[in-house]
Amino acid sequence: MFETLNRFFKSLDFLKGIVLTVAILIPVFLSKFIFGDIHFGFSIALGVLFCSPTDVPGSNKHVFFGILIATFLSFGLTLLFGSVANILWLLLPLLGVFVFLVSYISVFGFRASLISFVGLLSIVLSFIHDYSEFSLMLHASLIALGGLWYLSLTYLKLFLFPKIQVDQLFIKTIEKTAEYLRVRAELFGSSENRDELRHKLFELQIKINELHETLREIILTSSGKSRFSNRTRRHHLIFTELVDILELAIANPIDYDQFDEVFKKHEEKIKEFKLLVFEIANQLEHISKVIRKEEKLQANNKIPEILKNIDRHIDYYRILVGLPKARVGAIMLLNLKNYQEKQAQNVIAIERILNNYRKNDEILSAKEANRFITPQDYDFKKLTENFNFNSPIFKHSLRLAIVVLVGFAIGKSFSMQNPYWILLTIIIIMRPSFGLTKSRSIHRVVGTLIGATIATAIILITQNTVVYGVIAVISLPLAYSLVQLNFRNAAIFITLNVIFVYALFAPNILSVVQFRIVDTLIGASLAFASNYFLWPTWQFQNITESFNNAISSNQNFLKQIAIFYEKKGEVSTVYKLARKEAFLNIGNLNAAFQRMSQDPKSKQIELSTIYEIVVFNNTFLSSLTALGTFMRNNKTSEVPAEFNIYVENICSNLDMTKQLLGKSVDIKTINSSNIEDAENLYQTFFDNLSKKRDKEIALGKEHSMTTRVQLRETLLVSEQLKWLYNLSEKLVASAKKYNPTL
Repeated sequence: MFETLNRFFKSLDFLKGIVLTVAILIPVFLSKFIFGDIHFGFSIALGVLFCSPTDVPGSNKHVFFGILIATFLSFGLTLLFGSVANILWLLLPLLGVFVFLVSYISVFGFRASLISFVGLLSIVLSFIHDYSEFSLMLHASLIALGGLWYLSLTYLKLFLFPKIQVDQLFIKTIEKTAEYLRVRAELFGSSENRDELRHKLFELQIKINELHETLREIILTSSGKSRFSNRTRRHHLIFTELVDILELAIANPIDYDQFDEVFKKHEEKIKEFKLLVFEIANQLEHISKVIRKEEKLQANNKIPEILKNIDRHIDYYRILVGLPKARVGAIMLLNLKNYQEKQAQNVIAIERILNNYRKNDEILSAKEANRFITPQDYDFKKLTENFNFNSPIFKHSLRLAIVVLVGFAIGKSFSMQNPYWILLTIIIIMRPSFGLTKSRSIHRVVGTLIGATIATAIILITQNTVVYGVIAVISLPLAYSLVQLNFRNAAIFITLNVIFVYALFAPNILSVVQFRIVDTLIGASLAFASNYFLWPTWQFQNITESFNNAISSNQNFLKQIAIFYEKKGEVSTVYKLARKEAFLNIGNLNAAFQRMSQDPKSKQIELSTIYEIVVFNNTFLSSLTALGTFMRNNKTSEVPAEFNIYVENICSNLDMTKQLLGKSVDIKTINSSNIEDAENLYQTFFDNLSKKRDKEIALGKEHSMTTRVQLRETLLVSEQLKWLYNLSEKLVASAKKYNPTL
């Protein structure tokens, strides 16, 4: 508990909460005690509040322009809606139109969605002022000043704490990667709950992919500007190792059902591998604590011992089962050991980078680095392309505009004390997907009720305004710090902050609590109901695009592996980009499936078939990664003709899958008669090598490695090709029965 709290108070989220609090309190206090009018400081504080959501991890350039655009947007919208606030016939149409337009900005991506939220926030909070007493232009200008003030403090934070952003991202990535490895290890021998474990892997892979993308943007952007900075180069190398660890974790060449069958009488062999993975995960967590400065870097002495035990177990297996019967199982164990050894080597490489950095370690050139940064498409064509009911963002924007108008009408009709709270709840809770809106509605309501209960208890105990002020100040950074970590707890502190800020000025504070609860319930109910009844976006309607992206990227990755197998040598940038795209698109597919699982049961159309396709795509990438990793890390022989036959047939099956999913009327048939010939050729070659190896052993040539290496390559490559072909056939079968109609 103490460690968790200590880490929270040292986190980037809490630091941003402190910066926000300082940015708000300084102008408020100066305004009150120097100018004698709190309104000036309050307007600047609003500008700070408006721009703070755009301060998320990313390159300095993106952070700068995000906050700057949010500043000008909040200034313009405050000026516009402040000028028509009392002209109802003009306010209503403008409110609907601008809520739609501002929300529609989200088509440009995540940071644009945060800027969009700022715009919606400034529209809603433009209703809180009585502009007859306070100049509208002055108020809007002070809001802009607040945004620029927050921007300056953000850059001061980056100057004073230059390491904290990247260090925190590395810590989160390392910890999530360690958790991923542990779940992966549990798949061995856990046949009863493998589906549950795969769901956990989906969730973790989504989070790790998001962290990788953010780190990639920050590190590679910095790499282009400070090529010879030791710190930048060190970050680059650690990030490369983390990507390799994830790749190796996914590159599990095991068909678990086959593995269970082969080793069902030798479970002790599996326990050693699980123990090894757990120990590697423990060492990763130790590295995260080293970055946190909680521990000093130490090598893990248990890993070499476990590897020696694994060698002994493999030898015992050979002796116990006997050759040639034990050959397939022994090679499976050797391949698995080889992957885990490389995993341990990657962890050791991170230790070396942290402990004994060498300047001559290779990193990407600036030109190559830029190719790995996922560009955000700001082409205005996206606005026209999404302007239809097939776009979830279009439907969400239209839905939000209507619900805001309804919420505004309810607030005006029933003379609510603070009707804008209804609108505030709506824009905070509503999201394009039903599942996320539902969970945020529940967390918001529960958090508000808990916060209101705590506030009521404090109010009944004391009426001391100093206590109220202290609680308001303390709750502000906690609320902002927890928004991304725990939305329910954030809602608790937001409620406490709002109530006790009002308590400093309002005589009847219990009525504020009452209206806060009522307004939150109304806003949450409107948001939840609208996502169900107004042009709802159910995931089964849009998941086909995620299927196609995942299948296409897997197909491209397979082709790059085939090219590398043929040419050998250094791994090309094109290969690495293909691998990156495959990982990202599989992560996006997993995220789409997770959202679908949050939809109402009646809207989870073809869930079992969709789950099949998701699992097959994940397994396909896992097998591809295993194949590519083996070829990159081992000297391979000349490519046999049967390899290309397999690749051609697998790609044809993937093309057919995409055609079936797209309901194409002109589906090309596949002639796969030559696949059996390729399989027979691989089997004959393997049998001949096995006989040759048996003769070598009989003649005492135990140390002859050539035949042994060829055996291993032939078995692994042929088994992976068979498995990939089998998966492509399963994808075709699943696509044929997939019929998403409501």
